Amino acid sequence: MHICHVNLASGFSGGERQTLQLIKQQVVEGYQLTVVANPKSPFVDEIKKLPVKLVLASHFTGAHHKKTTVDCDLIHVHEGRAIYWALIQKCLFNVPYIITRRIDNPLKDKWLANRAYSNASCLIGLSTAIVDAIKLRHPQANIQKIPSSPVFYPANEKFVAEIKTRFKGKKIIIQASNLLKHKGHRTSIEAFKLLEITQPDLHLVLLGEGPEKESLLAQSTGMKNITFAGKQSDMGSWFTAADLLIHPSDSEGLGSVILEAIKAGLPVIGSNAGGIPDIIEDRVSGLLIEAKNGESLASAIVAITSDSDLKACLQDGAQEKLKEFDITFTSSLYNTIYQSVK
Repeated sequence: MHICHVNLASGFSGGERQTLQLIKQQVVEGYQLTVVANPKSPFVDEIKKLPVKLVLASHFTGAHHKKTTVDCDLIHVHEGRAIYWALIQKCLFNVPYIITRRIDNPLKDKWLANRAYSNASCLIGLSTAIVDAIKLRHPQANIQKIPSSPVFYPANEKFVAEIKTRFKGKKIIIQASNLLKHKGHRTSIEAFKLLEITQPDLHLVLLGEGPEKESLLAQSTGMKNITFAGKQSDMGSWFTAADLLIHPSDSEGLGSVILEAIKAGLPVIGSNAGGIPDIIEDRVSGLLIEAKNGESLASAIVAITSDSDLKACLQDGAQEKLKEFDITFTSSLYNTIYQSVK
């Protein structure tokens, strides 16, 4: 089977890493693959390492040649603007396509977007929350749920030691996400203001950059138990060095970093928002708190960091939960859809 994957993002964040994970698995499984990608993205550099056909397009109006998809059974779209690229290919050359949606935002009521979604053979949401959002706009569509799979990051022992030395005597709590308004960093800071005196051994490290940084720095002025570490490339080492990952987002498509942390063996706390409850079953595979509730987050952090039995129980439960997100399983779900569409 020949699949054309399309991701036109210029960056290389969670969605691109998840797309790459699926592509690598399909290479192992013997698929023929074409990948349409933005030349500005580091995603392209990773694709060049694989035995696939690479087509460069910096905009959804680019690379529309019959030869691009002439041998393809279908197009698999992984990113917002790419839906229009697939629509154009279908209109020009009648190639069917499916869409994987990664965010739980309401779908906009725009003519072109509605047409792109309506012409897709199948719409896939990474989580229950995303599937529900799709159903509101396209209730008659063929809609399926297939989660993303965690990426594994190796650890550098030397860097792990450096991190632990830097925060010697502290339990390291990390939040790894871009500094965006909906990611819940304000809730994290609120929680650590409550913990600063009562739990001086707990230290919050924010891994990421973004437009909210100045505002968050202002909110945390004078706090000694928080560090803004900036964007990091060696997540495997941070997962190994840390004691806990928190992800108190106000909204979230699924929460791939939660899966990555679990795969690395970390216990996790997340908010009861978006697709996070698809991963975290409260007190089974992690702890769930209500979004925007710093007091609840503080209590959950203390619960895990002060109770080794609870921590071990949640780690075991999380590893069991992770089986639902294994790449071989999610790839098989996509194969079933591919077979039904071609």
